[in-house]
Amino acid sequence: MSGTEVTTAPHPLLLADGRPAAEAWSLDPALKHLNHGSFGAVPLVAQARQQELRAEMERSPVVWFPAQPQRIAETRSELAAFLGVSADDLALVPNASAGASVVFAGLERRRGGEIVVTDHGYGAVTMGAERLARRWGGRVRTARVPLDVDEEQAYEAVIAEIGEATDLVVLDHITSATARLMPVDRIGEAARQRGIPLLVDGAHAPGLLAAPLAGVSCDFWVGNLHKWGCAPRGTAALIARGPQHDSLYPLIDSWGAADPYPDRFDQQGTLDATAYLAAPTALDFIERTWGWQAARQYMDELADYAAHVIGTAFADLTGVGGTVDVGMPVPGMRLVRLPDGLGTSRVAADALRDRVAGELDVEAAFTSFDGIGYMRLSAHVYNTAADYEYFAESCVPVLGRWAREAREQHRTA
Repeated sequence: MSGTEVTTAPHPLLLADGRPAAEAWSLDPALKHLNHGSFGAVPLVAQARQQELRAEMERSPVVWFPAQPQRIAETRSELAAFLGVSADDLALVPNASAGASVVFAGLERRRGGEIVVTDHGYGAVTMGAERLARRWGGRVRTARVPLDVDEEQAYEAVIAEIGEATDLVVLDHITSATARLMPVDRIGEAARQRGIPLLVDGAHAPGLLAAPLAGVSCDFWVGNLHKWGCAPRGTAALIARGPQHDSLYPLIDSWGAADPYPDRFDQQGTLDATAYLAAPTALDFIERTWGWQAARQYMDELADYAAHVIGTAFADLTGVGGTVDVGMPVPGMRLVRLPDGLGTSRVAADALRDRVAGELDVEAAFTSFDGIGYMRLSAHVYNTAADYEYFAESCVPVLGRWAREAREQHRTA
């Protein structure tokens, strides 16, 4: 993980038969797919495996559903090995936000009902924390973590908000909007010493980090396998350690409710669990084709190159651009600052995403932090340097024009 700008493009990854990596996916070739981080992309082999499982389910549902819990339990063991955790600690949930909701539903107030979050937190999870604080009669305390601060400064900013009334800390492993790490290991140890539960939102971590929970002391951790892991959507892991896992239940009760954690999550009526069961196929495909270590290295080098190419194009055009210092960089993800006038709020950034997709045929991620708009680059093995060179050459001038128009409209409003 370099997090430094490079000017040399990495050689594209190929399939075993020499074809481009992208041919292992069903992504529309008429679009440029530069936003793997939001919804992932499922390789064809995993799509086929899920369809096989669905066909089996539909051929004999009365046979399928009673046997489904055992199949899920076996799959949990495979996924736990990939994450480097015990299968006894891992439950499968539809996405990281669902896992966070499970935690919020199971916790009880023990102190003053305060919950500590950061200003980098994922909106849906933060809203869940706010709802829990209202139910407890407490409040949410938000740690302000400047974008470019290092590990020590980020740690101090969060610790400063923890006090005698704190009942829960919610911390991103990798921040969604700002593509940076948080010092979850150090904060987890500090929370443990104070007897305060820590929930780590690791939505982006599986596949992107080699061993995401290594050295991390936390009570709860959630991570999506359908992002960098390329599993069918939605497949996520909820990791719960220690005695508090006994308080966790699926959001919908079923016949497994009386079972211990995590078994009670394996039986949920007529839930279509084929995404869970096909997840190992996606993980195995990356390992067999390139190896996860090589894939991560490629994604990181490509993200560096992409940030250099696109950042330079913005800087040459407007004087604003270049790779953004996020303090604790993430492999495979980078930020590039947008020209003034674009993406200055979450709503504006989402609108820009939709406009770029509709008018420029590019799927890209745009985010906002502290009133500044950014393009969030998130590369995967099917991306190539040419994808980002195209954006720099063909799309950056258009975004520069849109920014000028937005500023003019603001002046005349």
